[in-house]
Amino acid sequence: MSRLLFYGVGERMTRRLAAVVIGSQSLAIFFGTLVAEALARARGESAHTAYLIIGLVIAGLCIVAAGCLRRPWGVTLGWALQVVTIASAVIVPMMLIVGVVFAALWVTALVQGRRMDELTQDYLRSNG
Repeated sequence: MSRLLFYGVGERMTRRLAAVVIGSQSLAIFFGTLVAEALARARGESAHTAYLIIGLVIAGLCIVAAGCLRRPWGVTLGWALQVVTIASAVIVPMMLIVGVVFAALWVTALVQGRRMDELTQDYLRSNG
């Protein structure tokens, strides 16, 4: 996968697609956080507040990552959030499906975004 970006700044369409994915992921994490908190509260666990705080921090980090894709570490933060989302299945098992779907969307955004950027550059070179 030579087209996959793990660190660095993508071009315009790569950043746009990745920002849409990670921004949408923040909503999924937020709602997953509410589920985790409600399940913990229903079971009488004392960790329900911790689930809420940690989930809100992760959802906030998704928004930060969407805004920081112009920085070299923004994409790396996005990758870390993919791992954290999948790992949240330990608390809410259905988050495994959510995490895998968003990880697939993240990879697609990075690969297809780079491809769109390359096609745009080719077009501008030939018609510019």
